[in-house]
Amino acid sequence: MPIEQTLILIKPDGAARRLTGLAVDRLDASGLEMVAAKMVSVSEDLARKHYQDLAGKPFFENLIRYIRGEFHGLKDHRILALVYRGEGAIARVRQIAGATNPEEAAPGTIRGSFGRVTTKGQFENVIHASGNAADAAREIALWFKPAEILPS
Repeated sequence: MPIEQTLILIKPDGAARRLTGLAVDRLDASGLEMVAAKMVSVSEDLARKHYQDLAGKPFFENLIRYIRGEFHGLKDHRILALVYRGEGAIARVRQIAGATNPEEAAPGTIRGSFGRVTTKGQFENVIHASGNAADAAREIALWFKPAEILPS
């Protein structure tokens, strides 16, 4: 398996519910190496660039508000951004994260353990994990400068 890097975001619902440490603990237990971490204030521009592939979807505007913390009272729009590296890191992190819809996520995954769907139908799935190598490269470049990531 190739050595890969992948982006993980602890989303506002995870931060508001104080699940950040639990999510990082599960990621660390995977054997992958954390090579970057920082608190990021999510601007509207960053949110729109991050989710640009979903721009035409009916839930897009709510997704932008969600990632900026507007549903969770996070006034400074701050979330934890991480980069993990290792063999097959993208697929491994997605397996640890679980299905996007928390109701479909396997027990023991981050989303299966801590995710929920609100009464308004909003997924609160705690964590973002890059979906493939192209997404990972694009997303890491959006959230981190090269000098902020430990060299291999």
